Amino acid sequence: MVSPPLLEIQDLSVGFTSASGELTVVDHISFTLNTSETLAVVGESGSGKTVTALAVLKLIPSPPGKISSGKILFRKEQGQETDLLQLNEREMQKIRGRSISMIFQEPMTSLNPVFTCGDQVMESLRVHLAYTRKQAKEKVLDLFREVMLPRPAEVFSSYPHQLSGGQKQRVMIAMAISCNPAVLIADEPTTALDVTVQKTILELMKNLQVSRKMSILFITHDLGIVSGFADRVMVMNKGKIVEEGTVGDIFHHPRHPYTRGLLACRPPLDMRLNRLPTIEKFMVDEQVESEGVVSPLQRKTAHERIYACDPILKIEKISKRYGSFTALEKTSFLVYPGETLGIVGESGSGKTTLARVVLELIPATAGRVIYREKDITRLSAGKLKKLRKDLQIIFQDPYSSLNPRLAIGPAILEPMKVHGLHENEPGRKEKVMELLEKVGLKQDHYYRYPHEFSGGQRQRICIARALAVEPRLIICDESVSALDVSIQAQVLNLLNDLKKDYGLTYIFISHDLSVVKFMSDRLIVMKNGIIVEMGEADDVYANPQSAYTRMLLEAIPG
Repeated sequence: MVSPPLLEIQDLSVGFTSASGELTVVDHISFTLNTSETLAVVGESGSGKTVTALAVLKLIPSPPGKISSGKILFRKEQGQETDLLQLNEREMQKIRGRSISMIFQEPMTSLNPVFTCGDQVMESLRVHLAYTRKQAKEKVLDLFREVMLPRPAEVFSSYPHQLSGGQKQRVMIAMAISCNPAVLIADEPTTALDVTVQKTILELMKNLQVSRKMSILFITHDLGIVSGFADRVMVMNKGKIVEEGTVGDIFHHPRHPYTRGLLACRPPLDMRLNRLPTIEKFMVDEQVESEGVVSPLQRKTAHERIYACDPILKIEKISKRYGSFTALEKTSFLVYPGETLGIVGESGSGKTTLARVVLELIPATAGRVIYREKDITRLSAGKLKKLRKDLQIIFQDPYSSLNPRLAIGPAILEPMKVHGLHENEPGRKEKVMELLEKVGLKQDHYYRYPHEFSGGQRQRICIARALAVEPRLIICDESVSALDVSIQAQVLNLLNDLKKDYGLTYIFISHDLSVVKFMSDRLIVMKNGIIVEMGEADDVYANPQSAYTRMLLEAIPG
């Protein structure tokens, strides 16, 4: 006899009221979650995944949100069935964290910065299970050991800002499982984490599921990471379920063009494409052809042209120390005009520190940065300011890179004014309009503010601002790591198009090896501030020389 599902969503619809009217975000969806099962909910930002999860816990803010139809049936002890939508707030508080728990996407914003990690996890135990403070502390230390946090007692007394991203996520997992819930909702729990940390978090969640017999509702935009993790996959697009099936069915026999697009837009490791496919093409044409594989001969010809020139940038024995901590140790390499040099490594490997030292945003402790035969580490402030137009950077978080009080047109125009480019204000404004169109935005976006754009659009704005001063070299520092894989494909294609159109040189920094391989001519692998491997990107992937590189490659989701 087949057991009824643990969680059953029937005809759920959720809408939000805005100035332009009623917007349906979740549109009459139905699905089930069985006992000890992992169901992955996959789709782009705006597909309705997170809103569905929040609806299960009745966390939709009202107003402006409203659950307009449906039932959420939860069957807990002895199969007792409860429609969560019929419970009042006090009754729901007994469910949240106790029977159904949630791990949110960004642990830093989910943890209270003014309380220690131990106190925050203890609170759940004391509220739901009436533990004494002594009992709660002992239980939290046990939980920290269970989620494999190093030095549990030290983490217990630490504040969130004192932990790494992976450690904060483990604290969130410990909090979520503290009351032994029947259902764990994990909303993008590995987004923007290193591939190695991502792998350990997924393995941890899988082990906890087995040991605790939990059911997991796993929300993600990346189909790749669910291949060895989920039992079933549900694909959402624009608030609707477009496809559902086992992992094998979805990966090997996807029926819906949206699903095929999600699978195709992630850079493949077994070949190098001229351009990445995008979901838009799959939605209008079910028979999308690849835009060509780059052959070894094409690669060799391009490299002969690039490396026949003199280097545009020389990094000579750069070191950076903060007191007794060494962030970079005698790092040396060359960058050639027209190439994309990829730099890959985990958080803390020194990638971003290196980028900031190269741009003289922070001073090096030792060594030289030579740009076109000038040692920029020795330049005066005035000469360095003139040079900055040649060397630009695109940061990881576009929203924090933009002034929220400044419309995007003036934000792009401002660097032109600083460097005296173009004759006058009308000339600069005309150039901004041209750049907006070049990066795939519209001219009427000129007077809009950063909060009015999506993450992918904001990153395009930052790209336009970097291009505004006509640079020769751009450092892309984790510039696509927080984007949906579909938007990521669009931005990567855009960066390659702009490289050809403007004759740019890139230093492309990322923890995502598949992305770096797609973008790069040569590749540097960094660990603890030291270069452990360097070579042509395809060679490093095909025949990694260091154990660390092999570990990074093995952690890539399949």
